[in-house]
Amino acid sequence: MQTQADGNATFHHRNAALLSVAEVEAPEVLTSKELDRRLADALKRLRLPTGLLQRVAGVKARRNWRADGEVRAATVEAGRKALSAAGVDPSEITVMINTSVTREHLEPSVAVGIHHDLGLPSSAMNFDITNACLGFVNAMTLASTLIDAGQARYALIVNGEDARKVQDATVKRINSLDDNLSRDDFMSEFASLTLGCGAAAAVIGPADAHPEGHRIIGGVTRAATQHHGLCVGDHHGMFTDARGLLDGGLELVMDAWDDAKAHFDWQQMDAYVTHQVSQLHTSSIIKAAKLDKKRVPVTYPELGNVGPASLPITLAREAERLRTGSRVLCMGVGSGLNTAMVEIQW
Repeated sequence: MQTQADGNATFHHRNAALLSVAEVEAPEVLTSKELDRRLADALKRLRLPTGLLQRVAGVKARRNWRADGEVRAATVEAGRKALSAAGVDPSEITVMINTSVTREHLEPSVAVGIHHDLGLPSSAMNFDITNACLGFVNAMTLASTLIDAGQARYALIVNGEDARKVQDATVKRINSLDDNLSRDDFMSEFASLTLGCGAAAAVIGPADAHPEGHRIIGGVTRAATQHHGLCVGDHHGMFTDARGLLDGGLELVMDAWDDAKAHFDWQQMDAYVTHQVSQLHTSSIIKAAKLDKKRVPVTYPELGNVGPASLPITLAREAERLRTGSRVLCMGVGSGLNTAMVEIQW
C-alpha cells in the first residue's frame, strides 16, 4: 500500500476475484406517495408540497420486510445464492464478513448468527465490519487482501438491512411534534424517509483458480472524519445535515478521484456502480467527475437507499449487462465521512 502525505491511500490486488454477487429483494413496496399520505398533516402545517421525496431525492418507492427476523433469513438466502452462483461449497469458506448496519443487539455480532444458519465450518473466521454505507466495499478490500496474503481462500461477504423501525419512528416523531415542528426539523430527518430494505452477498476467491472470475484490480480509500457529525442515526431515526453531507462527501470523493489518477485510469469505465443515496448525490458525482450518465446504473428510484447493500444490489443487477473484459468501478461513501473505490475487471 502506498500512502501520500495528503491522506490518499491506493492499493493493488494480485490474486483476488469476485466470483459472484447476489441480492434478495424485500417483498413489500412502500411508495413515497404512501409516506406523503402518512405525513399529510405535518406537510400541511409546514406548507410543504407533497412529492418532495420523488422530486428532490428521486425516490419513488422503497421495499420493506414483512416482519421482524425476515432480514436475517434474507441475508442467509443471499449468502446461499452467492455460494451457489460461485460454485463454492460452504465448507470451503475460510472467512465470512457481515457488513450490516442493521443489528438488534450489541452482542454477539450479527455475523455469528449468519455463520450458524449457513452451516459454515468452525474454521471459518467470522466478524462484522460496520462503516455506515461503505462497509460492503471495505469488506471486499479486506477479503481480497487476505486472499492475496494467503490467509484466506474463499471469502463470503453478506449484508442485510431493515429500515422499518427508522421509518416508523421518523413518521411518528414528525407527526407528534405538531406546531413545534419546523421546516429545518423536517429536513434534518428527510434522509430517513429515503431508506429501504434489502439483502446482498458476494463470494471472493483466488483468481488463479478461477479464470472465469472477475479480477479485483485495486482501488483507493480516503477519510474526512472532520465531518463525523453530519449524519448520525440509530433505531430511533437518522438526523442529517443534508447540504453539509453533500458538499463534504462530494469534496472527499473528488479528492480521492483526482489523487487516484496517478495509479489508475478510471475515466472510461464500462460501468460506475455507486452507493445509491439519491438523485441529487448521483447527479452531482456524475457532473463533478465528468462521467457518462448512461454508464451509471441506478436503483434508488425503486429501492431507495439500502445502506451498504445498495452497491452490491446495483452491481448484481448490472452484472447481467456486463461482458468479459468490461471494467467496473465501485464507488462508495459512508457517513463519517469515508470513501472507497474499487476496480473490477469482468
